Order: sequence, then C-alpha cells, then structure tokens
Amino acid sequence: MAVELEMPELAESVVEGEIVKWLVNEGDRVEQDQLLVEVMTDKVTVEVPSPYAGILLKQVAKEGEVVPIGKPIAIFGEPGEKIDDTTKLEHVTPHVQPVEAATPANGKVEQQTAAASEAPKNARAAEPAASTARETADTSLAGKPLAAPAVRKLARELGVDLAAVRGSGEGGRIQRGDVERVSKAGASEAAPAAAPRAQAAPSALPERVPLRGLRRNIAQHMVHSKHTAAHTLQVDEADMTELVRWRARSKERAAERGVKLTYLPFFVKAATAALKKYPFVNASLDDAASEIVLKKNYNIGIATDTEAGLVVPVIHDADRLSIFDLAREIVNLAEKARSGKLSHDDITGGTFTITNVGSVGGLLTFPVINHPEVAIMGTHSIQERPVVRDGQIVVRSMVYLSLGFDHRVVDGALAARFLREIADLLAAPELLLMEGN
Repeated sequence: MAVELEMPELAESVVEGEIVKWLVNEGDRVEQDQLLVEVMTDKVTVEVPSPYAGILLKQVAKEGEVVPIGKPIAIFGEPGEKIDDTTKLEHVTPHVQPVEAATPANGKVEQQTAAASEAPKNARAAEPAASTARETADTSLAGKPLAAPAVRKLARELGVDLAAVRGSGEGGRIQRGDVERVSKAGASEAAPAAAPRAQAAPSALPERVPLRGLRRNIAQHMVHSKHTAAHTLQVDEADMTELVRWRARSKERAAERGVKLTYLPFFVKAATAALKKYPFVNASLDDAASEIVLKKNYNIGIATDTEAGLVVPVIHDADRLSIFDLAREIVNLAEKARSGKLSHDDITGGTFTITNVGSVGGLLTFPVINHPEVAIMGTHSIQERPVVRDGQIVVRSMVYLSLGFDHRVVDGALAARFLREIADLLAAPELLLMEGN
C-alpha cells in the first residue's frame, strides 16, 4: 500500500515549512533514514530524513511551495506501483530532530534567467504590481495571506502577488477564482504596453530571481514588522576616542588568546547595560493580550550578512559574558551563519538586535525592527571629526548610533535616554568594563 508522507513539525510554534530542495527524484528508491528533502522555516533549513524505505512515487509538494504542518509532501510505494484518485494511502509523519542547519548548504541564492525559466510562460503575462495594486489580502497571525498551498502555487504560476488579492472565501481566504480574476485583470491592463516591449531585442530581457527560501522569509518578516510596529527613529553620537585607544592597546593580548577584538563586543556590552536600566526597550508587545512583556534575559541578536541573505544569530545571556567572551561568540555565530550551520536555538529568543553597518559604509541607517522585539540599534563607521571640547575645536573619533523603535511601547524620550546611556558608556571604557558578568 502506498504511503503518504506529511510535513513534520520542525520546531515549536512553527506552523508551515517551505520546500527548498528535493534530494531524491521521483522514481528513485529511498532507504529508511535517507535524507529526502530540505525544508525551510524561520530562516533555518532542515534536511528531513525518510521514515520509509521504498520508491518515491510522487513529490506532492514542489520546490518553492509552502506546506502547513501535517499536509502531504510525498507519496511512497513499491516498485511498479501506480497511484490515482482511488489509491488508498497510509499516512506517515517523519520524525525530525530540532533544526540543525541554516540557509542552503551552498549559502547561495538560486538564480534563473528569463530564457531558462521553468515557470509557465503565462507567469510572464503580467507584473504583480500592475495586476494587484488595488487590492489587499487578509492575513494570518503570521502576517501571511490566507490561502491553501494549491492556490499559492497557482498564484506563482500566474505571477500574482497574494498579498494584494482580496479573498472571497470564508474569513477572507483567497480562492482559485480570486487569483484567476486578478491575473486576467492584470493581463488586460498590461496588454497595450506589451507590444512595444515585444519588439525589443531578446538580450534586453530582465533576469528573474525566484523569491524563495531565505530571501522570501526575510521579505515576509520585514513586511510583517513594518505593518505591525509603529517604527520611529532616534539618532545620537558617541565619542569613541578613549575606547579606540583602549582597543588598540588590547588587540595584541586578545590575539594571544585567540580572540579577534572588534568594536562590536563593546556595543553589545553597552547595550545590555542600558537595557537593564531601561527595561521597556528589552520587551515585546503581546497584541492579543494587550500586554507589554518585559524580558528578564538579555539575548542580543547580531544581524549578519551572508551570501544567501540576512540572518540574525543570537548571543544568549550576553550580559553574563566578558568582552573577550562576547568577541568569541560573535565570531563563532558569524562563521556558523555563513557556513549554514546555525541551529534553531541560535536564531531564536532574541530580545534586542544590533546591526553593524559601519564596515559597509554610509552615514546613517534606519534599521527595521526585528519583530517581535521593540527596538534595534544601528552602529556606523567610527570616523575622526572636529568637535568642540571645553571651547576648543579638537579631533575626536566619533560614531553615529541609530535606534529604530516601536512607538507603541517606547516613547521618544525613553529612546533618547537609552541611546544616550549607550553613548556615555562607550565614551568611558572604564565604566563600560565595570559592568558585571
């Protein structure tokens, strides 16, 4: 009898997973516990083993499809076995250990050109912006449009953005007819302009990169944050002159202990001290209960740029670590992020996030809050600038600090005091280093 595999529960509170890559083709024989498919959730990718030995008769869920927990993803059977609508199926859910790996193994985003795309040709008929600009979808608690996997698949094939489709089903759920209606409307709007474009040289066709895996997860998370939190910005600057000197004197000793001493550990140390003084910044908002949740742990997320996209590994209990310990943990998490070896615990439980754009450049950034946190701090380039001290113009090493915060929880005055506390600690290394573990 054929066996139907269901999407496993990949981690606590996770309700769905995206099929990133099938590791076995239809018709192949699979042994029990052989790795079967890569599934992504919460920016972490899991390799799911097969609980069954047999022939993979059908990949029910295709690559790029988002499948709810408990829904079918594949059908197994015996050699020569056929399946149709009358086939009786047993149901098996793979047992998966807590998430072990983050991002695709190669750390790279898949790319696809217009000429080589495997998507149906009618997916090019209308741009999502043209076809869906006048509608807005109802969303789930996770901020995603309410639609079944088959409807999501149809939308991808037709080039329709589900976030801009008004569903006609119960509770605003998007139906196949809603997607087809919007697709037809977009095609008619795009038709007059299509003819001139068709006359352009084929070499001018744009490249299309599928919004899948980590990049799609980032997009959904950022949109959810912007639609949920009342984003506001506070900017201050810190005099880093003494800290620059202290770090220069300590780099050799740090290197002897195998520590790469950057400025980021100092920013983390200053942030944890300020969070203890201003607990409403180390919080989240429970909208359902109308309660502000003040966190008692100080778990600092470090936004990390990888080839596949942005991930935010978390330093748990950062307030208990020394500067050298923080430096080691930052390097360790960054290496795991870029090599695709972050665990689920490595990216969950954050209470406050720091994004360091100083190494990239630019004067200032307005960082997007890492929901459900209520604040995120951006750190920038440390530059020598003329400033006034005691009536005299002197050259000091200065850095801009920016704080993106949720105005529903954090008032502007509180944000200003919080950022000033960090700036004062950075300006006085002796005070910063007195902060207990």
